[in-house]
Amino acid sequence: MSRQRFLRHPTKLFEISAGKTTDQLVSEMASTAFQGRRLGEAFEIWTRMLKKRQIVIWMGISGAMVPAGMGKIVAELIRRRMIDILVTTGATIYHDAYEAIGGKHFKGTDKVDDVQLRKYRIDRMYDVYADEKKFYRLDNEIEKEFCSLLRDNHPYSSRQITEKLGVWLSERTRDKDCISIAAKEAGVPVFLPALCDSSLGFAMMFANRRRGRRIIVDHMRDVHESALITEKCSKSGVVIFGGGVPKNFIQQSAVVASYATRHDRTHDYALQITTDAAHWGGLSGATLEEAQSWGKYSPRAQMVTCYADSTIVMPILAQALADRFKRIRRNIPKFEWTADGLTIAFQRFKS
Repeated sequence: MSRQRFLRHPTKLFEISAGKTTDQLVSEMASTAFQGRRLGEAFEIWTRMLKKRQIVIWMGISGAMVPAGMGKIVAELIRRRMIDILVTTGATIYHDAYEAIGGKHFKGTDKVDDVQLRKYRIDRMYDVYADEKKFYRLDNEIEKEFCSLLRDNHPYSSRQITEKLGVWLSERTRDKDCISIAAKEAGVPVFLPALCDSSLGFAMMFANRRRGRRIIVDHMRDVHESALITEKCSKSGVVIFGGGVPKNFIQQSAVVASYATRHDRTHDYALQITTDAAHWGGLSGATLEEAQSWGKYSPRAQMVTCYADSTIVMPILAQALADRFKRIRRNIPKFEWTADGLTIAFQRFKS
């Protein structure tokens, strides 16, 4: 083994120049080092996904990304079909619905008396504030109005719930930057595998408790539907912001699909943005390489982890992709769901 093979690719000095686009900036970062290089590599991998002829691109999001101002970016990624499936928390979709009907999140500070905030019914998410009284109004509207659209004793997957939520919201607002509305219009499935762990979930629970409803959310159906997607696509890529349940829900779709088909149905591309570390043993910080031992990613998968705050990386990556792809021309999956099955047909998409 030659020592020279370790000395093939020198780092490059980063140059500042007027008129440099975001995609040029991020691409050049791939020749630097540390997390700057990882950011550049993440951009390169996402770019490769968008250039593939037939691929299904998953995106997972955890954390308070909508209160942090990231919701419009997610809606735009959906509209431009830079992603094909979204897996997130019930809180993400709840906060997004809240903003779609006119609610606001406010700049605050973490240097504050939280007992005083409680006195005024102001909720805090690090340095963001929200009016709890206005949250209650949305809770009641979901309980009374949205839940009236759902049938009793029908086992809904969370994908079906978010699809109906998109319809309900589109009848109330013209806000095209709402994630649920954008997903419904684009035919992008949205899974909430921990739906009950959110205000959206407990508003639905109160419809059962106080209004005598029998609304059923079947999370086993979520697993079934997500596995069907991975079973039926020839190639898949994964984009993860944060970790938690959305991350593993996407990854485990490969494991379940492999069990079902008796063939490896692993993901082929992956990038994750996380602030957690692998040495604590938790899933959010677990490396993508570790996931290969579970059969979640192909042994030949192109993968990178960037250790950074998602609120920094998401705007940079999204803008870089928008600069790189003035128009998206790719074959996108169209999902046709039946009572127990799924067909995926790829069709040409031009943004």
